[in-house]
Order: sequence, then C-alpha cells, then structure tokens
Amino acid sequence: MLTQKLFVHHVYFWLEHANSAEEKAALLEGLKKLSNVPSIQQFHIGTAATTNRDVIDTTYALSWLAIFETAADQDAYQVDPIHLEFVDNCKHLWKKVVVYDSLGAY
Repeated sequence: MLTQKLFVHHVYFWLEHANSAEEKAALLEGLKKLSNVPSIQQFHIGTAATTNRDVIDTTYALSWLAIFETAADQDAYQVDPIHLEFVDNCKHLWKKVVVYDSLGAY
C-alpha cells in the first residue's frame, strides 16, 4: 500500500524538434540512465496514450514518473550526479518541460 509521505515527481517533455525520432530516442536513453538514481523507489517512462478527451494533453513526447519514499529522497535526487548528468546531456533535446510534484493527500 502506498503511504501518505510518498513524493511523486512527474515530468513531461516536449522535444525541440517534435517529430525527431533521434531526439526522442536520445531522451529515452537518458531517462533510462536516470532510473539508476538510488533514491528512486519506482519509475515509469511513458508516451502519450491514444485517449481522446478535452481534458487530455497528448502533445508531449515523453513523460518521466519517479516515486520517492520521502520528500528528502526527492531532494537528494535533484542533486544526484546521475540527475545532474542527465540534465546536462539532454537539455538540448527539449523545448519545454512541465513538472508536477505531489505528496499523498490521505
């Protein structure tokens, strides 16, 4: 069972060149390496589903979901050398990034 203190970090990436298979593959490879950060409890790399409703944004290229046991673990992730290397190596691939962080509500 998930607990209230879990920290969920969800990141959406829009590529610099939206239709570039090479950029998408490079970002995917970077995210796979990012999953090696020790404080991550679970992760998911995704693409937009084919669902079609007014409230769904499917314009992003990839999403990154990381679950941490605590907010302190997420803080450690932000300064982990693997994360810093990911940002440094991949930041040229995206034109927009949106982050949604959340804590358990119950």
